[in-house]
Amino acid sequence: MKATGIVRKIDDLGRIVIPKEIRRTLRIKEGDPLEIYTNRDGSVVFKKYSPIKEISPFANQYSEVLNNETSLPILICDKDSVIAVSGVSEREYIDRRITGELEELIENKKNFILNQDETSDFQAVEGAKSNVKILMPIFANNGDSVGCIVAISNQDFEPPNETQVKLVRLMSKVLSKQIQD
Repeated sequence: MKATGIVRKIDDLGRIVIPKEIRRTLRIKEGDPLEIYTNRDGSVVFKKYSPIKEISPFANQYSEVLNNETSLPILICDKDSVIAVSGVSEREYIDRRITGELEELIENKKNFILNQDETSDFQAVEGAKSNVKILMPIFANNGDSVGCIVAISNQDFEPPNETQVKLVRLMSKVLSKQIQD
């Protein structure tokens, strides 16, 4: 565990403030759910909660099926990082941080479909060359977006066809339903 040298006191209601620098670094925003763990040594660990990580075994299978049916590399992401990958090197993408642009689209519940007139340089993952062709958000029970499915391309800027878009949209709905149940 990394020491920060920051000390905070618990208030009379049992609350503690997570310093702004840590929240910014870990991309923790107001309203984000946190899991709380305790260790035998008396330490308390706060971890961002991701409902998509809860279904990661299914997410891996869904990404494989979607990759097979669309012939596009598929990433399934939560609000911070890539959870499941198919059609590209896992080592290059899995657990890597998503870009701020992708995070913003997830937060704003927006989808993205590359169209004929665009030559998008919209990257999905920090430090990886992966142009986004399709992005569809994944929703929780309360309507909040908790992640997304992204179809990428490493070389071409050819827009996806209608069938590819429909399949990615369908899979985002299936994953949303899986999270809600």
